[in-house]
Amino acid sequence: MGNEQEFGRRRFMKESIFSIARTAREYIKHRDALSEQTALVPRMDWLRPPGAVEESLFLQRCTGCADCIEACPYGSIAKSPVDGFPVIFPNQTPCHLCEDFPCIGVCETDALLPVVDRTHIRMGMAEVSHGICTAGQGCHACVTRCPTQALAMDFGALKVDVIAERCVGCGLCEHVCHTVNDRIAIKVTPARFL
Repeated sequence: MGNEQEFGRRRFMKESIFSIARTAREYIKHRDALSEQTALVPRMDWLRPPGAVEESLFLQRCTGCADCIEACPYGSIAKSPVDGFPVIFPNQTPCHLCEDFPCIGVCETDALLPVVDRTHIRMGMAEVSHGICTAGQGCHACVTRCPTQALAMDFGALKVDVIAERCVGCGLCEHVCHTVNDRIAIKVTPARFL
């Protein structure tokens, strides 16, 4: 009787250990599958090209012809990996606000409308995360690169301020920050979220 009881305990312990191991393996498999799915989800911080009409109208008008992509001399405009419509990823290749806006000039569907000058562009709005910004350590690379003087260094508070009326959301500040710092402290919120 005692021998059968001992055998039963051993079997129970062995099955319990195998059960825990199977559960752990399943957990890891599902966790890794979720990580892979998350990696495939496209970033939402893309911008539309200069002169883009309001988002719902843009989606109606744009044919995805890629003329604006081909016209961009800096390669800033890319096809969205999700739907093929033109987008700009500011921390990778921002808009350089060309003088003559060739991307707008080639758009035949009025998805991109002509603008008077660069100050009338509204792709988004820059926002500074002061907690991770290195302006207090002397960095103000974003300020020096801003083509519309929408960024100002507050030397008293040792921080970068965004002048909303001047910001067009081109993403040059985000790109520069990404280039010179470990963490991006300034990001452009796309116009569709404002």
